[in-house]
Parts: sequence; C-alpha cells; structure tokens
Amino acid sequence: MPAELKSASQGRTMVLTISNPELRNALGPEIYAAGVEALNAADSNPEVRSVVITGAGNTFCAGGNLQRLLANREQPPAVQAQSIDGLHGWIEAIRTFPKPVIAAVEGAAAGAGFSLALACDFIVAAEDAVFVMAYSSVALSPDGGGTWSLAQALPRQAVNELLMCGERIGPLRLQQFGMVNRVSAPGAALQEALEFAARLNERAPNAIASIKELVNDAGDTPLARHLAAEREHFVRNLHHANGGIGIGAFLAKQKPDYE
Repeated sequence: MPAELKSASQGRTMVLTISNPELRNALGPEIYAAGVEALNAADSNPEVRSVVITGAGNTFCAGGNLQRLLANREQPPAVQAQSIDGLHGWIEAIRTFPKPVIAAVEGAAAGAGFSLALACDFIVAAEDAVFVMAYSSVALSPDGGGTWSLAQALPRQAVNELLMCGERIGPLRLQQFGMVNRVSAPGAALQEALEFAARLNERAPNAIASIKELVNDAGDTPLARHLAAEREHFVRNLHHANGGIGIGAFLAKQKPDYE
C-alpha cells in the first residue's frame, strides 16, 4: 500500500493520520505535501477549530524511510535536500498554522516522527509510547526542527544525550519536562487528544490564534517589541465580536458560543 495522509473530521477537529503500515508510518515527500495541503484547507475552513496528527495502527511515526535514504545516496545531494525542504515546509506550516495542532502518539515517535510531534502545539501520548532521536545510530544528524525544538525546551546536556546517544525516552519523563501535555492508557491517545481538542474548540478561535502567534514569537523578540505585539493583539481581540460574547457570557455566568 502506498504511503498516504488520511484526513477525517471529528466534530470541529480535523484528524490527519499518517498511513504507511508496511514501514511503520515512515515519512516521505508525498506525506509532506499532503500535510501542507491539508493545513491550508483547514485554515480556510471556519468549521475546523483544531487539528490532530496521529499514526495508523499502533505506531505514530518511525521517521524517515531508510531504504529511500540509502537510494538517495546514489543521487545528487540536491535530491535529498529537496526532500528535507518538503519536510521542513510541513513543520513550518504546523508552527505557523493559526489553530491548535495536537500530536496523538501511540508506539514509537522516532527520528523525524519525534520532530513532527515536537512541532505540534500539544502532545498526548500513550503511557507505553517511546520517543527517540535515532539519527546518530545510523551516522546521521537530525532534521525536522528536532534540534531546535529540544534546545528550546531542555538543558543543553539533556539535549545532547538524547541526540548524540540516541537515548529512548518515555512520555512520563517528557511530561516532567513539560513537553507532553497528557498521558493516556495504551490505545487511547487519539481519543484523549480528541477530548483535549474539543475543549480547545470551545474557545474563541481569534484568541487562540493570537496566543499561538505570541508564544511562537516570544523567544526571538525583545521585550519591548513583544509588549507592543501583546497590546495590538489584546486591542484587536477586545474589539472582535468574540470579545463581547466572551465578556458578556462571563458576567451573565453563561457558556459562550463563539463565532
């Protein structure tokens, strides 16, 4: 069966499922392109309030296809560079997507699969899931923003151990680091992620988009500029229709129904 990215709707949540069961949901250019296309469609659809990314069966994603990588060694370096550009285009699309993206992880999130989960805004993982940056085990270095995401979240020594030694790490340890939001029973990560998404879906989409943008920009923005950005977002959201809905519902002790 060819690798594909399946799309389905669960209420106001779009579920994207990496399906490449013969290769433990390994990634490839067709997946990257479909991922960007799906997010573009979700961005323009007001009925979609959030996205969940998961893997078919009992594996989230095994990362790159080593057979394809071996074949690419016989091609000009530009061939592999173009493939990585496709992966990075999907990673950037997730990071800049204005709606919440949740990774629902069962089994292994390895290599680029770990990087993909880290690119999401939230991670829900089964308690027996395994995260590993296995690149150094095959004499490679990371892609997919893995070094960036880990270096943003962890001390340098911990990052070096995960990357240089290819250490496996479980969701409970990542939760202690603040990198996994919810740990579910085995087989229940997708359902837990959908319930998490449903709670997010009840909040004002414009406010959620502002928060995601501000958080993404915080690490690279001087305080004065970031304060100005917070002011602009706050004023814009106050004068948005949802600002009136939210404040009015709170004062009336009612549940808001946002646009």
